[in-house]
Amino acid sequence: MCATCGCGVDEVRVDGETGEYLHVHEDGTVHAHGHEHEHGHSHDEPHTHTIDLETAVLAKNDELAAANRLWMAERGIAAVNLMSSPGAGKTSLLERTIKENGATRSISVVEGDQETHYDAERIRAAGARAVQINTGSGCHLDATMVRRGLDTLEPADGDLVVLENVGNLVCPALFDLGETKKVVIVSITEGDDKPLKYPHMFAAADLVVVNKTDLLPYVDFDVDKCEKDARSLNSRLEWLPMSVRTGEGLDGWYGWLGEL
Repeated sequence: MCATCGCGVDEVRVDGETGEYLHVHEDGTVHAHGHEHEHGHSHDEPHTHTIDLETAVLAKNDELAAANRLWMAERGIAAVNLMSSPGAGKTSLLERTIKENGATRSISVVEGDQETHYDAERIRAAGARAVQINTGSGCHLDATMVRRGLDTLEPADGDLVVLENVGNLVCPALFDLGETKKVVIVSITEGDDKPLKYPHMFAAADLVVVNKTDLLPYVDFDVDKCEKDARSLNSRLEWLPMSVRTGEGLDGWYGWLGEL
């Protein structure tokens, strides 16, 4: 259960036809109510207990992330927190990176998914060491999970560690993992409105990779608009269009990794 966003318990959905809020509880029971709150408080009242819990969770995570960062820095290990929506191309980019650069620098991967070992198996087949972390109903990796992954992988001094986060453009932006850099992948097929829809993710990014540029002739995606919107949130970010499939832009990616 994500204590920050509440995924895994008491999901709230809005029925577009009735305007009612449907609450689904852990025991499977459902009840509906209108916008007038039925729990003894209105939406105007501050939910201080929720804010306090979120603050405590993030503070504890930040403390553990700082320990991860120090542990890796002492060993000359660079870590990349790789984030995106599902299907944007995180694992495909890693596979090609490992095959084309794995001989020059050892790469280890912490794979985050709610279920299955598919991606870890793909990474191992490409030639890198990987550990799979299944988060169940959780929607992101956190610093504790990453530390367990590091303890399992035991990366050597000077290694590159990639933390492939759970596919999600929301919660991963809030949780520091102890990484050196944050990378966000947005694919051409997702639409160019993602920076403004998910501002926290793009505000946190060090690098934005725009993947699947080979599909630009077939979809409506304004690369310039997407970049402008992203830079309005974060003027310091780097921007890299590429196609993992064709190899376009990969030299820029490899050069960026080489500077870590």
